[in-house]
Amino acid sequence: MSYPTDLRYTNDHEWLRVGATCVVGITQFAVDQLGDITLVDLPAEGHLVTKGQRFGTIESVKSVSDLYAPVSGKIAKVNALLRDQPELVNQDCYGQAWMIEIEPSDQAEVDELLSPDAYAALTAEA
Repeated sequence: MSYPTDLRYTNDHEWLRVGATCVVGITQFAVDQLGDITLVDLPAEGHLVTKGQRFGTIESVKSVSDLYAPVSGKIAKVNALLRDQPELVNQDCYGQAWMIEIEPSDQAEVDELLSPDAYAALTAEA
């Protein structure tokens, strides 16, 4: 499986699109493991998160999984579409189904995330 090359990745299967605010979602690998998504629970805008801290949950027909912040910062925006249409995650996990935008407090944390090649190697082992 290949992954978008403009993103950075976590060991917990979140992706991050770097910008003034960083957009966060889950990878296709995670979607495939979860199956049909039935609920996405996300925090309120303005909430502060710490890298590696749980920021929400995602529920599927198979299980409930925690979502972890890839970087520390303030949640600038939450994808309200996912409240009513959690199935978007199955359909477009790298596009319409982004989850949150974070204003990073430590840009160096972005550099610690996995490259697309490193993430592909991680998932190949699974």
